[in-house]
Amino acid sequence: MKRHFAIALLLLCGGSLTTEAQTLTLEECRAAASEHNRTLANARLELEAATQSRREAFTNYFPQISASGGVFQAQHGLVQAEFDVTIPQMGSMPVPISMVKRGIVGSISAVQPLFAGLKIVNGNRLARLGEEVGSLQLQKSEAEVRERTDTYFWQIVSLKERLTTLDAVDRQLDEIHRQAELSVRAGLVTSNDLLRVELRQQEVASNRLKVENGLKVSKMLLAQYVGADWRTFDIAFADTEPEPPTVWYVDVEEALDRRAEYQLAEKNVEARRYEKRIERGKRLPTVGVGAGYLYYNVMDRNVDDGVVFAQVSVPISDWWGGAHAIKRARLREQQAENDRMEAREMLAVEIEKSWSDVLEAYAQISLAERSIASATENLRQNRDFYRAGTSSLTELLEAETLYTQSRDKQTEARAAYRTAVARYLRVTGR
Repeated sequence: MKRHFAIALLLLCGGSLTTEAQTLTLEECRAAASEHNRTLANARLELEAATQSRREAFTNYFPQISASGGVFQAQHGLVQAEFDVTIPQMGSMPVPISMVKRGIVGSISAVQPLFAGLKIVNGNRLARLGEEVGSLQLQKSEAEVRERTDTYFWQIVSLKERLTTLDAVDRQLDEIHRQAELSVRAGLVTSNDLLRVELRQQEVASNRLKVENGLKVSKMLLAQYVGADWRTFDIAFADTEPEPPTVWYVDVEEALDRRAEYQLAEKNVEARRYEKRIERGKRLPTVGVGAGYLYYNVMDRNVDDGVVFAQVSVPISDWWGGAHAIKRARLREQQAENDRMEAREMLAVEIEKSWSDVLEAYAQISLAERSIASATENLRQNRDFYRAGTSSLTELLEAETLYTQSRDKQTEARAAYRTAVARYLRVTGR
C-alpha cells in the first residue's frame, strides 16, 4: 500500500514539474507581444495618464468652492477703547473697555468663472491634444514592437534553416569521409586527404555550435518580447515563397499622412499654438461671479449672513513682461512648424530608402537561388569526378564549401527580405 502511494505521489510531482511546450506562429507572436510587451504596457499607461489629465482640465469649468473656519482665544480683548463718563460732582472720568476676547468664525464661498482670458478653453484643448498624442505614441510603439517581433521571428527561422543546411553538409561530409577512408585503405590516396575531410567536419561542428548559441539567444529575446518561457518556447512557420515587393508598395505621400511620427509633429505645432494663446490669455481680464455664506460669534452672539458678488481682475503689470513671453511662445510655434516640415522630408527619405532595401533584398533572393543551382550542379559533378578518380579531394571540398555558402546566402537573403518588409510596413504606417 505504501509502495503504491509513493508511486502515485512521484507521478503527481513529476506531472506538476513538467512544463507544456509553447509553439507560436508569427501572428500568435505578434498578438502575444501586443498583449505582454512592457513597452506597450507603459505606452498604454501614458495614454491613461493623458486621459486623466484631460478630465482634470475639464473640472476647471466648475465653480471654485472654498471653505474656512477658525476659533480664537486672545490674552486681552481685541477691541480696546476708553470712554469719558461724566459723573455729577466728580467730573469726567475715562472708563476702559475691552471686548472680543474669544470667538468663532466660518465661511464658505463659490466662484464661477465667466471669462478667464480663454485660459480654461485653451487648457482643455491642450489637454485633449495630449490625449491624442498619447494615442499616437501608443500607435508608434505598437508598430515598433511588431517590427521587432518580426525581426526576432525571422532571425530564428534563418538560424533554424542554417541548422538544416549544416545537417545536409554533415551527411555529405560523412559520405566523403567514408569514400576517402576507403581510398586510403586501398592506397589510392594519402592520409592527408582524410585529414582534410576531418578538418572540414570540425569546422562545420564549430559553426553548428555558433548557430545553436545564436538560436538560443534569439529565442530568449523573442520569448521575453512575447511574455513566454524561453525554456519551452519555439516557433512554427511554413516554408513558403516570399511574396513580391509589389504587394507591399504604397505611395509616399499616402504613407506620410499615416505615419504616427508625422502626426506627432503636427500635434506639436498645434500644442505650441495653444500655449501661445494661453500666454496671451494670462494678460487678459478675468471675470467671475460668486456667492458665499458667513458665520461668526465674537460677542456671544451668533451672526450669519449670505452674500453674492462679482469680481473683475485686470493683470496690468503682467503686460510688462507678458509681451516678451507671448513673443517667445510665437517663436516656439515657428520652431515646431520647422520641425514638422523637416520631419516630413526626412520621413519621405526613410520611406524611399526602406522601399529600396525591400527591392534589393528581393533581388538578393533571386541571385542566391541561382547560386544554389550552380553550386548544386558543381558539387554533383565534382562528386562524380572524385569517384571516377579524375578530380582531387580538395576540389570536392571546395565545391562542398561553395554549396554551403550558397545555401547560407539564400537563408540570409530570405530573412533579410522579410525583415525589410516588416520595416517597410512600419515606415509606411501599417
